[in-house]
Amino acid sequence: MVTDTREQAPRDKAVQQLKKRRDFRGHLLVYVLVNGFLVVIWAITSDHGFFWPVFPMGAWGIGLVMNAWDVYWRRDITEEDIRREIRREDGPD
Repeated sequence: MVTDTREQAPRDKAVQQLKKRRDFRGHLLVYVLVNGFLVVIWAITSDHGFFWPVFPMGAWGIGLVMNAWDVYWRRDITEEDIRREIRREDGPD
């Protein structure tokens, strides 16, 4: 069966985006569970002194934010973007 690439490309892109969203949700769930567990360990084992779970939460949180940016806010480069960059590079001579 021959598939029309004009129809297949948008479908492949949509499937890829859905997978990225699903993977992000899994990443977020693991982040919440693991860091929640670390907070529980901190609460049980310390006299509520220095909140050391802030270090893994902050470091991992940076990765989580970058993952969210990639999934929800980053856009693909379009032909218009390419033309605009070419015009900018050529500039007024």
